[in-house]
Amino acid sequence: MSEEGIINKVQQSGLVTIDLEEYFHLGEKVLFDIKSYLYEGIILKEKDFRGYLKEHNWEQYDGKNVAITCSVDAIIPTWAYMLVATKLGFHANLIVFGTFKELHAKIFSDAISQINAQDYAQSKVVIKGCGKLEVPVSAYVELTNKLLPVVSSIMYGEPCSTVPVYKQLK
Repeated sequence: MSEEGIINKVQQSGLVTIDLEEYFHLGEKVLFDIKSYLYEGIILKEKDFRGYLKEHNWEQYDGKNVAITCSVDAIIPTWAYMLVATKLGFHANLIVFGTFKELHAKIFSDAISQINAQDYAQSKVVIKGCGKLEVPVSAYVELTNKLLPVVSSIMYGEPCSTVPVYKQLK
């Protein structure tokens, strides 16, 4: 301990922390399930389906992240998902085909695409590993792949306790 007090060696290390949670779009996640529009729970009738879509309140999806799916075992033509996407397209923040899990991963993927890797050129980067949100492994892999060509090192965890992942050869 010096006369000035405690020395913060983490701060002096030059590590740059990336917290993926800071990039996550916090808009509500909603599931649009086509099963609700099936005749007898198994058949999609085009005329009826188009009628349901015409009458549906699409404004309820304003700014939300939406996953389009069908949670029952029914044959749904591709165009039906496309029709739903066209209606949501003017309202939702993000639209994916799939489950909440796939929607969650896509939100992170979109967030990572907004990160400028050059901002981290020759930096020692720590990708934060724990927080309030569940970050999918795919997001860590995608971010690592994006940073790899430009950073001097990548670590996982917290600045005070990291796991080395990559170190640039000299």
